[in-house]
Amino acid sequence: MTSPYLCPNCKTNRSRYHILEQNPQAVKLNPQSGEIMEQYDSSSLDPFHLPYKGTSKRVQCGSCGLIEDEQSFIKFAESHPSNHK
Repeated sequence: MTSPYLCPNCKTNRSRYHILEQNPQAVKLNPQSGEIMEQYDSSSLDPFHLPYKGTSKRVQCGSCGLIEDEQSFIKFAESHPSNHK
């Protein structure tokens, strides 16, 4: 995290955030009970199970609670530079 953030929702928060590290787990669930029947690693997915292609990090605004990809907060800060230096 080396770039400034600005929340695209509340448009005022530049300093209070939760950094959410994503740790995806590939699983096969029992359709009736929801119980985990099998866990996969990325090299052993079955042909009908696509690998995770999402981001590794999400950000939650500490003021309004918006959760988005980190790039949303970075891009919004870039397009609205701070006047306070």
